[in-house]
Amino acid sequence: MQLKPIDQQVIAVVGASSGIGRETALKLAAKNAKLVVAARSQPGLDSLVEEITALGGSATAIVADVSEFEQVKAIADAAIAAYGRLDTWVHCAAINLYATFEQTTPEEFQRVIDVNFVGQVYGAMAALPHLKRQGSGALIHISSVEARRALPYHSAYAAAKHGIKGFLKSLRVELRHEKLPISVTNIMPASINTPLFNKSRTKLGVKPQGLPPIYQPAAVADAILYATEHPIRDLVVGGAGQAISFAQALSPCFMDALMLLIGFQLQKTDEPKSEEAPDNLFEPITGFDRVAGDFSSRSRMSYSAWLATHPIAKWGVAATAISIMGLAILNVT
Repeated sequence: MQLKPIDQQVIAVVGASSGIGRETALKLAAKNAKLVVAARSQPGLDSLVEEITALGGSATAIVADVSEFEQVKAIADAAIAAYGRLDTWVHCAAINLYATFEQTTPEEFQRVIDVNFVGQVYGAMAALPHLKRQGSGALIHISSVEARRALPYHSAYAAAKHGIKGFLKSLRVELRHEKLPISVTNIMPASINTPLFNKSRTKLGVKPQGLPPIYQPAAVADAILYATEHPIRDLVVGGAGQAISFAQALSPCFMDALMLLIGFQLQKTDEPKSEEAPDNLFEPITGFDRVAGDFSSRSRMSYSAWLATHPIAKWGVAATAISIMGLAILNVT
């Protein structure tokens, strides 16, 4: 399966007005990709296109709510209209609600599912006909480490992320059965420093935060850029996310105990925030059309993700570690 170099691709980035999507669009523009950027926030898209133009790039903006299929389809149609093709679909759009399951209304639960899961399905539905017609391309879906391990306060969010994982597994096999060289990637970030926490609806009484440690948006964007050129199945971004994923596979009961110990308190800041505070659950809100959230001083790069996207360095580290172990064994014997 061969994917084109970024500078030869037309790429749709959905959920591009802030956070991971915005950082990804800017990095792709810097590498001369032709872009279609989409989100609910018109001001966010306008400022993003200005930044891309300043970089010398090309971008078409489409306002879209991913819970509406016709609006998602319009994103793919815009790529064909503007550039004549679509090579890669990057789906980042997401919302969140911080509340116990009992505090969650049916309408809130459904909305999180509609945006975070059904929206991803609609993205693949809209993009696939164009990728199949070309005979190649990439679907890159951003889920979360919560596709493998749910956190408290996230019943709807975790359900949606688990749904993405199952959906992509099925889709991947179907495409292989048809012998279609279309790459399907699931990128699973740990906690990332984006405005998601500012925009989320919360019933905790305080502003929420990601379960520490918190990683920089650039770490996820770099993983996405890697997947646009290299077919890869899964990428977990953040060493903490990899540890959580491994521990969940090893002992779900241990992870339940760990979540009881740290999962509730560590998702809370000390900053009061009422349930009536503005949020983007049903409508976009202004003031957060940027890449980074409020935790820049605490955020870090993901060295594990860097190694995963630099195979030569990864195998070099592995070979060095094996050599050191071998020498240690020889010295003992």
